[in-house]
Amino acid sequence: MNQRIQSINPVYGSNSVTQERNKVLRNTYWLLAMSLVPTVLGAWLGVATGLTRSLTGGLGMIVFLGGAFGFMYAIEKTKNSATGVPVLLGFTFFMGLMLSRMIAMVLGFKNGTDLIMTAFGGTAGVFFVMASLSSVIKRDLSGMGKWLFVGALAIMVGGIINVFVGSSVGMMVISMMAIGVFSAYMLYDLKRIVDGGETNYISATLALYLDVINVFQSLLALLGILGGERD
Repeated sequence: MNQRIQSINPVYGSNSVTQERNKVLRNTYWLLAMSLVPTVLGAWLGVATGLTRSLTGGLGMIVFLGGAFGFMYAIEKTKNSATGVPVLLGFTFFMGLMLSRMIAMVLGFKNGTDLIMTAFGGTAGVFFVMASLSSVIKRDLSGMGKWLFVGALAIMVGGIINVFVGSSVGMMVISMMAIGVFSAYMLYDLKRIVDGGETNYISATLALYLDVINVFQSLLALLGILGGERD
């Protein structure tokens, strides 16, 4: 009977859909916040032990790409089960571990701690702006997806090439591109949740986490190149 009432009453149905979208958004925010804990732990462990110090050049790229895509495949396979959350948190720990090499390099600067906090604050600011925009923009942004994918692909290819070239200018260009593309991706992914296009909070969290970590990493790289002070 309740299902019949819901299907007949447009107001009831609308409220139900809105509640479901709000639930997905709320769970996504909670899980995204939770995912930062293993990221910080992974980064701390990497810096403290130097586990990733030897992962340079092609070796580092192979370990990162293999681990990242392996985890993302596992998350996709487990997103509808109770295993999905632990697998996602394991992925964020791995990402923190991979990020530790850059963090250790930045901490080598006299103002390294300030640079990390500035990158963190900048990323939080970008997320706040995009979250606010996603709640007020009424236009359908689904058409952005293919262009953002092309941009992300170009950044990945450029990043792989620069691993072997080792150009600071190339790193700056890639970092600036990544900040723009993944900030836009943040808006796109948030809008999909708000519009009901994404109904699985684990998938939604994974997408937003990748946006956030890419913006943070790119900001940190840019700040390190432009503002790093050596003793």
